[in-house]
Amino acid sequence: MKAAQSHRVSLRGLDHHVLTWGHPAAPKLFLLHGWMDVAASFQFLVDALEREWYAIAPDLRGYGRSGWQPQGYWFPDYVADLEALLDAFAPGEAAALVGHSLGGNIVLHYAGVRPQRVRAVVSLDGFGIPAEDASVAPAKFRAWLDAQAQPAEFAPYASLQKVAARLGKNNRRLTPERAQFLARHWAEELPDGSARLTSDPRHKLPFPTVYRLEEVFAIWRSIRAPALWLVGAESSVPQRLDGAAAGEGADPFAGVRRRLAHVPDGRLVVIADAGHMLQHDQPAAVAAAIEPFLARDR
Repeated sequence: MKAAQSHRVSLRGLDHHVLTWGHPAAPKLFLLHGWMDVAASFQFLVDALEREWYAIAPDLRGYGRSGWQPQGYWFPDYVADLEALLDAFAPGEAAALVGHSLGGNIVLHYAGVRPQRVRAVVSLDGFGIPAEDASVAPAKFRAWLDAQAQPAEFAPYASLQKVAARLGKNNRRLTPERAQFLARHWAEELPDGSARLTSDPRHKLPFPTVYRLEEVFAIWRSIRAPALWLVGAESSVPQRLDGAAAGEGADPFAGVRRRLAHVPDGRLVVIADAGHMLQHDQPAAVAAAIEPFLARDR
């Protein structure tokens, strides 16, 4: 297992925990995790990389060992935090960005908003979310207001071993060793031996805003860097997207391909025997898809 270095970095006034692997003189590779995940989740992917990289992965705000935001969490903040991270680790450089799920949506968004700052972008099972109609706006705002009166909480665990068991139950491909490794980063052990998740439970709060797909497409169409989308062959994400075909013989990735058409230089790779957490399920296959793509665009 490649050794990770731990850093404390202030990004836009909020304390962030950042992991790095490799030597700072090597080509930089920024890694952004998904919802309810942490930077250490990329350990298996980093271990599978064959080339020399300086891999940089933050715990996003409110996750892992990074600072919490009492007013809740907003997608634009993650995009702005990414820019601050680039300014801290790669000032003036065009960066290679990889993101999983929520992190994939962040890097795609940033690549369209700041095309000059990105030389290549990779999204792992992060292709936006289902479109929403403007008519749902009143109900979404009411749900958000109602949730403010009910503090969000995570259920406690009897031990870190129980956290690992839950991770293994959620993902049948996760080996016990990998589940135990992740549990030590997803949760912390308390003095009585019980465990609690390190992330802010306010991430469970609903959003008051409507997801407007046409705005997302407009941003994606502004991407100038080559873009690679990786999808797990058994991921449930494509079936939840609008336009996903159903029925025997249908293309299970029709919705993904339809969305990718809005990315000027985009390509899709399907990772076999992998679900949504493809960087856990098949890190070697993910690395084998990413590295030639990034090397070509150096």
